Amino acid sequence: MVPLMLHLVLASSVALVAARDVRVSTTPELRAALREARPGALILLASGTYEGFAFEGLRGSEREPVVVRSAERAAPARFTGGVHFSRIAHVELADFEIVGAPANGLNIDDGGVLDAPAHHVVLRGLAVRDCGRTGNEDGIKLSGVSDFRVDGCGVERWGRGGSAIDMVGCQRGEIVASWFTDREQDSAASGVQMKGGSREIAVLDCRFTHAGQRAVNIGGSTGLAFFRPRPQGFEARDIRVEGCTFSGSLAPIAFVGVDGASVRFNTFHRPRKWLARILQETREPGFVPARAGSFTDNLVVYRASELALAVNVGGGTQPESFEFARNYWYCEDQPRRARPTLPVEERDGAGGRDPLLRDVAAGDLRLAENSPARACGADAWPGRAAHPARR
Repeated sequence: MVPLMLHLVLASSVALVAARDVRVSTTPELRAALREARPGALILLASGTYEGFAFEGLRGSEREPVVVRSAERAAPARFTGGVHFSRIAHVELADFEIVGAPANGLNIDDGGVLDAPAHHVVLRGLAVRDCGRTGNEDGIKLSGVSDFRVDGCGVERWGRGGSAIDMVGCQRGEIVASWFTDREQDSAASGVQMKGGSREIAVLDCRFTHAGQRAVNIGGSTGLAFFRPRPQGFEARDIRVEGCTFSGSLAPIAFVGVDGASVRFNTFHRPRKWLARILQETREPGFVPARAGSFTDNLVVYRASELALAVNVGGGTQPESFEFARNYWYCEDQPRRARPTLPVEERDGAGGRDPLLRDVAAGDLRLAENSPARACGADAWPGRAAHPARR
């Protein structure tokens, strides 16, 4: 027999847990649940359509985050307007859709308090589609967010002047096992972009399909008032792009006003104009020239008829500080051409033989078992065991 006091304690605990779990089915119910949410709250979104909304100050704790997710992953909740969270902490948003928002799809920011970032935010299993129009509208906009993770999310078609994920002044984040798809013609500006003083961000095991003119824009051009916490002389620093697969784009990679970035163990298939760009767009006093990038252990399959230049170098940069090493090159329409001209001499580059991609027509850019390029590209990424593909 359970002692009466223990029985009351257990009953109280069960009631507390139950009180923290709230199921909602309308936007007003969701707003009310967010207002009442405390650390450990689980807000379950019933299947159906919700309006866009904005909310400020949702906060969980390190041990008890607030979680907002669809009750049924197979029948996710759908938002038809933009979703905007400001000044949040220890929050997870999961397994819902945002479709057709006229501006940004999902916006998370620091509420304009530049030295107090939103933090410990997880985005998991979200689908953001057809958001934005012709301007600078993003699928996901992160401004002043630290210690974040974007995991298993998909963004398709966003504003023509915007990004699938645009990060301004963000730090200590990962974008993992996610995919970004845009139109081959009339493409958007960029896929994933980190700028405005962004640092310590990794893009891992992601898939980019015609994902903007610059699929990953490492750096960019930011007005000085928007840097977080303040301008520190770089647009982006300590960025990693690893284990990803790129199809198309005018330039899959751009190093723009960057102070240190690594692009390694990625697969690139048919970049449409350049493989990479080294540019300097922010020219204010005190800003370093684009420098200290590395491009190593990648697999590049290209066509001479499409690639105007492997690496486009703009003025005000330090291309001599970049490293190119151990990449495998294959030119489909001129196989003997192999390696293109690079800004600096490459160390231990290879190529010239068909790398034997499994099924290009079906979008499968993995390598056959007998590929001569097995040591390079996304298949060879050392982090694969820790980040198994979930797409």
